[in-house]
Amino acid sequence: ENMSTDQKNTFVIGTRRSKLALVQTYEVKGKLEALYPEYKFVLFEQDTKGDKVLDVALSKIGDKGLFTQELEDGLRDGTIDFAVHSLKDLPTTLPAGMTVGAILQRVDPTDVVLIRKDLAGEIKNLDQLQHTTHRTVGTSSLRRQAQLKRRYPQLQFVDIRGNLDTRIRKLDNEAKEFPTDYGAIVLAHAGLQRQGEAYTSRVSEFLPHDVMHYAVGQGALAIECRENDERVLSMLSKLHDPTTASACMTERAFLGRLEGGCHVPVGVNTRVDTATNTIHMHGRILSLDGAEMVEGGIEGPVAESKRLGTDLANQLLSQGGDKILAKINQQ
Repeated sequence: ENMSTDQKNTFVIGTRRSKLALVQTYEVKGKLEALYPEYKFVLFEQDTKGDKVLDVALSKIGDKGLFTQELEDGLRDGTIDFAVHSLKDLPTTLPAGMTVGAILQRVDPTDVVLIRKDLAGEIKNLDQLQHTTHRTVGTSSLRRQAQLKRRYPQLQFVDIRGNLDTRIRKLDNEAKEFPTDYGAIVLAHAGLQRQGEAYTSRVSEFLPHDVMHYAVGQGALAIECRENDERVLSMLSKLHDPTTASACMTERAFLGRLEGGCHVPVGVNTRVDTATNTIHMHGRILSLDGAEMVEGGIEGPVAESKRLGTDLANQLLSQGGDKILAKINQQ
């Protein structure tokens, strides 16, 4: 332990214990081992509050640090050297002394629909599902619920918690062990892709981005570390993807200005044109029932990504977004 950092050659990576978190962390570990064969990387697995409290909707448990706080304690006391997160779980403001050392190249941020196994032969999408008796759709995300209620008023949306495997088991409900009869669930494509063909083959519908704006940072991994740890910072910089980072910085600035954690239906749709170094971002704020929505777009130079996100947020707030958010915060 008393070895000075510059001689240290074993690095401890903090991760949540969930299957997806481990898959993501092993992906990062593999990349680092290929870049730095002379170092050893070991995993430190940690249960977080968000993993323990599974019977309550995410929006009701507390703030965004739900999946990150315990790992940040480990960074603070030196148990771990850096932590791998889904960027969308990382609060827009990090605790003092912490920073994002790298944002990795984003995978597809689209939201997708999985139809219950015994219905998937005949029903291909939510539009068809709403004309059946299986109109209950599982998703814990207020963002997904609000946008889908707007588009599919006949469907009924209910919370569904648990990891990917649990959610799929609740959906198929083959042993009839769960009380709720889901016709479909909505998930991030990214999480399915990271776990392979057995999961992606279950996708029945890719929700178009105009129907479903995704969550800020969806599809991207972030590595959090101590902001004064030069050695780790320089090591992680090799994993950093500037294009993804500028898109996500715009999105995070947008969300940060709206101060939305898990509690607010806010969606984004961002494109970075690398030829012209321009960011195009579209964002929307919705009421919980999806009846009200303000949306708009902005574009500008990559170098000004943070300002663009804040500007778009201000634009939507002044178009009535402020009233929508005030109402949600009262509920």
